[in-house]
Amino acid sequence: MKVKGTYFQNDPSHPIVYGDVEIENPPRKRLRGEAEKEGILAKTVIAGFCGTDYTLMKMGQEGRLAEKFPAGQKRLINGHEGVVYVPSQKRFAIVLIRGGNSYDPTRYTEEESYFEYGCDQADGLFSDENYYHPDMLLPLPEGIGADGKLPLSYAKRLIFSDPYACMIFQRERMEDLGAAHNVRVVRAREKCSMIDAFQIAAKEIFDRVVLFGLGTTGLFLGDQIRRHDPQARIVFVARSEEESEKVRLAKRWTGAEYVRNLYDTPKETARAIQKVLGGRATAFVGASGSAVEAEVALDAGLLGNNGIYNSFSLGPRLAFDTMPFGFQNHLIFSSINFRQEHMEEAIRLLVDSPFDEMVHLIDKEEFVKDPYDAYVNRIYAKGAPLKTAVIWNPDYIQF
Repeated sequence: MKVKGTYFQNDPSHPIVYGDVEIENPPRKRLRGEAEKEGILAKTVIAGFCGTDYTLMKMGQEGRLAEKFPAGQKRLINGHEGVVYVPSQKRFAIVLIRGGNSYDPTRYTEEESYFEYGCDQADGLFSDENYYHPDMLLPLPEGIGADGKLPLSYAKRLIFSDPYACMIFQRERMEDLGAAHNVRVVRAREKCSMIDAFQIAAKEIFDRVVLFGLGTTGLFLGDQIRRHDPQARIVFVARSEEESEKVRLAKRWTGAEYVRNLYDTPKETARAIQKVLGGRATAFVGASGSAVEAEVALDAGLLGNNGIYNSFSLGPRLAFDTMPFGFQNHLIFSSINFRQEHMEEAIRLLVDSPFDEMVHLIDKEEFVKDPYDAYVNRIYAKGAPLKTAVIWNPDYIQF
């Protein structure tokens, strides 16, 4: 079946193009132990642009996308954030992006496999319509879009279902690992039971949090931490001006403080952050995509003893001096994605959120005329909005 859409390919000059593309409907598994099912057709209503899309496009320019293509294809229809309409069921849905032959798609083992719509081995949302596993089309809260029209404010908020679900998982993972990492220290200090020590350690890991990098993921993680711990001290670090939209919104929505990183050395940056933070960090999240984040946290000593380092950036290599690392008992972890329950919670939270304020729209005709130019000079250019989305099918939107 042919549809119109954008897709990535290995091509140094045209890594993303718009045009006719053939879509297929191979049977897929949502989870290990479940039966394979063919997908059902859904029409794309609105789609958001993610940093992963830009990374995949650059990989296509460099000829490194082959492993991401669906089986038998030489291209990948991109897009993993948005809302679709399922004509056969007369309802809107959010596509659960990750599935496969694994018990827990957030962490698969060597003998397991996974796929991700729009990212890895399965076509995504940037086409007129596509096939999706029927159990991976998650419903919207009752009443929203029931008349076949989705209010634009809800459409804008719900494009964040994927990244917000990922941050629900990140906060959960930080709590789990932070509690296990420090439970015996807390038990010795408080002379309490292991159960009480776990609860104390789980909370204390968020006492002083540094979020290094200010994109939507960092903002959402700050929001998640604030929701669970109103007393947490949160500091965002980025290069944006204090008066910029992203900084203003992050501070207002999360109650966080901000350090603009214009310092010459990691040590200077660390000192400035520590002064605002009120001490060394109990948790550090690297989300800037730059190697300097690890230099600030580990080499310059911003991360405190028994602290955890959440490496959420894609690309930078981590290095550390094993002597202080061992004696300071740092814990480094890195994990991405989420479970279905996380996305379902994200959908519930987002419908009552103010996050539609940060979404700027690009006209579809402008986008499809030259997707590469739109990526480079509009959507991901310096000074671009915090979030850009495109209304793919206005027939389903209530303006």
